[in-house]
Amino acid sequence: MATLRSSSHILVFPFPAQGHIIPLLDFTHRLALTATAIDLTITVLVTPKNLPFLTQLLAAHPLIQPLVLPFPPHPSIPSAVENLKDVPQRCLPALMHTLGQLYHPLLSWFQSHPSPPSAIVSDMFLGWTQRLASRVGAKHIVFSPSGGMALSVLYSLWMELPRLDDPRDPTAVVSFDKLPNCPKYPWWQISGLYRACVEGDPAMEFIKDIFHANIQSWGLVVNSFNQLERPYFDHLKRVMGCDRVWAVGPLLPLHDHDDLTVSVHRGGSSSVPLDHLLTWLDACEDGEVVYVCFGSQVVLTNDQMAGVASGLEKSGVRFIWSIKEPSVGHVEENYGMMPNGFVDRVANNGLVIRGWAPQVAILSHRAVGAFLTHCGWNSVLEAVVAGVTMLTCPFGADQFVDQTLLVEELKVGKKACEGPQIVPNPEELARVLAESVSREKGVERKGVMELRKAALEAVREGGSSAQDMEEMVKQLFSMQA
Repeated sequence: MATLRSSSHILVFPFPAQGHIIPLLDFTHRLALTATAIDLTITVLVTPKNLPFLTQLLAAHPLIQPLVLPFPPHPSIPSAVENLKDVPQRCLPALMHTLGQLYHPLLSWFQSHPSPPSAIVSDMFLGWTQRLASRVGAKHIVFSPSGGMALSVLYSLWMELPRLDDPRDPTAVVSFDKLPNCPKYPWWQISGLYRACVEGDPAMEFIKDIFHANIQSWGLVVNSFNQLERPYFDHLKRVMGCDRVWAVGPLLPLHDHDDLTVSVHRGGSSSVPLDHLLTWLDACEDGEVVYVCFGSQVVLTNDQMAGVASGLEKSGVRFIWSIKEPSVGHVEENYGMMPNGFVDRVANNGLVIRGWAPQVAILSHRAVGAFLTHCGWNSVLEAVVAGVTMLTCPFGADQFVDQTLLVEELKVGKKACEGPQIVPNPEELARVLAESVSREKGVERKGVMELRKAALEAVREGGSSAQDMEEMVKQLFSMQA
């Protein structure tokens, strides 16, 4: 059996977007708890305005230290912005590109450090760190906040580089014949990042190199678990040409009350205090509440807001609706406005939260029976762990792939609507919402409860994710490695 080093140092580099930084920090917490057999120092790299995300992690682990480097400027990103949540999704390529300017400051830090890291764990959008790792003699591990199926599709896109025969036909289908189950998607559902790049974004070559570097990395960590996506982990091992693919999820905060209180502030401030929220939920019957949230990036158009609001009102269900606050620019462009009088009309049935919502606390409450979700991967995992049926409404990114996994492969979700421009049909949405919390529980409910059990078993001692985490630590810090 390999002998572990007595001490070691690792650099963790999260991508500055809420759906990316939070799970990687949860992984860092889990890593610190797992690697107790060695004297492990962990350095987490952030830019100044992302430092508050580290507050709880630094308080819990004295051997974790921050490395704060200035955010590199970019003409497409306002000077005060350092996180994707504060700009439209179309700024993602620019954000990925500008962070590449940290290569030389980070190299200088490595070269001047008396005991530099022997490994770098970086987000999948920071693949240029693989080149840095090679230069300084460190192992490079990619962290994927997306699931195994979504990452398989993304890697296939950047390796195969499919194009449209007719650029004017967004309904043309792209087939992924080398993936398990051979999924197919119309062009408009393909990764917006990929579509932007192949349609002429100057950052394309840089971003393509990011994903090619990821595939060449020493290892891959995925926030998922074997029973959820095993065929896709096997596929990723074939793509990478090694077995160093570890499924260590679901990476979630602990589910006692103190941690739920802390989780309120994991991504920002909320308009509703946690105690008021829990009191409202406590007054509801088991499984009668629908939770509605479309993630930390999506701001609905005014027409979409009206469609969702009308569907909720017509359904008569009890609900919590978490809404991302629109910026001044959004309001000027007809985004994010709540229909007049809606909040007053549904006051007996509904609760509207503006800003960040304590999603783990909400989903894990006995009163919540269904989740109208954009299918972001963190939301999917949180719903699985809570055993809550998902009503899918993907907008972009990896969300259409996640919908395929949930609805077609795992049978734990039901389609509600889809597409970044779609305005929900209020009558149809009302029907889906009402059915989701009716006494007649569908096959989706049974399936998600089975997945919940598998997820909890995966992270327990001896479970598949716990074993993968331990195996990663052994291989990463082995004297023979």
